[in-house]
Formats: sequence, C-alpha cells, structure tokens
Amino acid sequence: MKLSQFKFKLPEEQVALEPSYHRDECRLMVVHRKSGKIEMTKKDDEGNDLTDEEGNPVYLEFRNILDYFDEDDTFIFNDTKVFPARLYGTKEKTDAKIEVFLLRELNPDLRLWDVLVEPARKIRIGNKLFFEDDGPMVAEVIDNTTSRGRTLRFLYDCPHDEFKRELFGLGEAPLPRYIVDKREATEEDMDRFQTIYAKNEGAVTAPASGLHFSRELLKRMEIRGINFSYITLHCGLGCFDPIEVEDLTKHKMSSEQMFVSKEACEIVNKTKMEGHRVCAVGVSTARATESAVGTDGYLKEFEGWTNKFIFPPYEFGLSNALVANFYHPESTMMMIQCAFGGYDLVYEGYKKALKNGYKFGCYGDAMLILDD
Repeated sequence: MKLSQFKFKLPEEQVALEPSYHRDECRLMVVHRKSGKIEMTKKDDEGNDLTDEEGNPVYLEFRNILDYFDEDDTFIFNDTKVFPARLYGTKEKTDAKIEVFLLRELNPDLRLWDVLVEPARKIRIGNKLFFEDDGPMVAEVIDNTTSRGRTLRFLYDCPHDEFKRELFGLGEAPLPRYIVDKREATEEDMDRFQTIYAKNEGAVTAPASGLHFSRELLKRMEIRGINFSYITLHCGLGCFDPIEVEDLTKHKMSSEQMFVSKEACEIVNKTKMEGHRVCAVGVSTARATESAVGTDGYLKEFEGWTNKFIFPPYEFGLSNALVANFYHPESTMMMIQCAFGGYDLVYEGYKKALKNGYKFGCYGDAMLILDD
C-alpha cells in the first residue's frame, strides 16, 4: 500500500491532551472484521441504541470491553515501564536551554547514554550540559550519532543506583511532542503515562492502549476467568518517525528490544489450543508477538530486537483480537491497526470517529477489533 492511503484531516480539537479522569471511561468503538459491523453505542435489552435525556447517544466506554470476552480467553499485555526520559539543561557559557531526551543507557559504568537533543545545531562534541543550578549533574557530549542524536557521558561519581535515581529525578514524563507543544508535562503525567501493570523499565513512550486498563477492570476480568499474559517490548520513538517514502515496502522501522518468556508462551498457546480468544493489547504487543510467532501459529520464547513493520495486507499468525487507540494520519500504528482489521473497515471506523468527536492519540479513545 501507499503512504497517501493513510492520510486524513485530523482536527486539532480531537487530539487528546489530557487522559480520561478514570482510565477505563474513555469511549470504545468495537469493530467486527468478518461481519463488517461497527459498534459505538450502548444498547437496551431489545437491541436499540440508548440515548440520554437530551436524546444524545450513550457511547460505549472502555470498561464495556469485558462484555466481549469469556472465561479462558487471554489478554497479552506489554509490561514495559516508561522512565522520565525528557529533561532540560543549559549549555555551558551560553546558558542556552537544551532539551535532552534520554533513549537508552549504553554503558552503566561509564555513565554513557544515547540521547536526542534540541536544538541540535547548538550542541557539538566537547560541549558540557548542566542540569541543575550549582548541582552535580553535568554531561559531556562525546559523539554525534544522527542529526539530532548525541552520546552523553554524565560526570557524576557515585553508585549507579544513586546516579539513576538522581538522573530520573530531573526528568519528566516523555509525552509525545503533539502534547508537550501544547502544554507542559506534570507530575501526574508520570503516573497516567504509565500502565498500572508496568514492570520492566526501558520504554521512552507508553504502550498507549494499555493505559485504559484500571485496577478495577483487571479485577473484574480476573473474576470472569480471563487469563493475563505479559511480554515486554521497550517502546521507542520509531513509531513517531515520519515515513518519507510513498512505497511502504521501503520504510525501515527502528529496532526495539523485546522479551517473550516461557510462561507467557504457555498461557497464550494453551488458549489457542483450546480455541479461545487471544487479544493483543496495543500495536506494540502485536508487533512483538508477530515477531515471535512460529509458522505453526504458536508463540515462541524470544529475547532480542525487532524492527518488524506491519502494514496491509498482512495475515496475523497469533492474535484474533486487538485493542488499539485512534492514531494520527500516516502513522505506523494506524497501519498495523488497518492490517489487523482490514483497511476499508478500519478506515470506515476512523471516519465515524472523526464525525462523532472521538479523541485521538495516546490519551484518546480506544478501538477493539474482533475476528467475528
């Protein structure tokens, strides 16, 4: 397919800048890929759309997702943990304000980090950056990696655990640029831009579809007898990289580290063997499991990196349900979603979402795609 096929006009007011007050109360659209049915509203006992006192439709909420699953179905969650990757420093001598976005630690002993800097034109090898007024956190630029990429060596002599604690204490939630260009990140964002089941630190952006799951919802799912399987894919910024080629076969995704344990495989594969539903929570989970699924359709243990890029047409080998958000035009996330649900049907869902005021982005509303 072509990049231009994923282009649409997204009104600025439909990009969510704040999360729902409760995690599980955003809107939910349910797409049935075989029948082509799209559900948006709650129904009465006779199957008619419910309306409020003013005659407005009563939309499905995310917590209603429970109505579409049964005992022994399995949800696969990405348990990566976001760290406070965005921090601000000043350049020596000029005091110019510099944004530093931590990507990954290269060498714990030498305090080396792979980062992005903005504005990059001001930052050269040998420059020093200060992160506190008269504070001890100082970094030296030792290499240029890309146009915006740099390698920093932090000049901080202390045990590594203490260094990480101090470094992360200076950072803030790494909200997407489309949010921080409109408002500043808050302390609350560090909690809300994190799934409640986050465990393994390493992500610089949240697996956003998992943000909708509350503790109450997970408990209700557990009571129903639904299984939980956890894999790890450390979400990077590759999903936000602009695609600069019209022919999607020529786009290269950035690599992300991932882990699939034996325990995760056993839970998922037992579900498949017994004919129950397997739901991938988020496109990051879908990418990870498709990187680790065998030709027999069963999940395999995996430890390594993936740069798998999924776009239509693509036949998924593992999951038969997907939880996703509503994404920006021409994004790789939307392409994975369209590959799973079918381009025409998902695109129709997007048109309905735009018409009915659904919110887009990581803090926006959700779509559930079912194989029925």
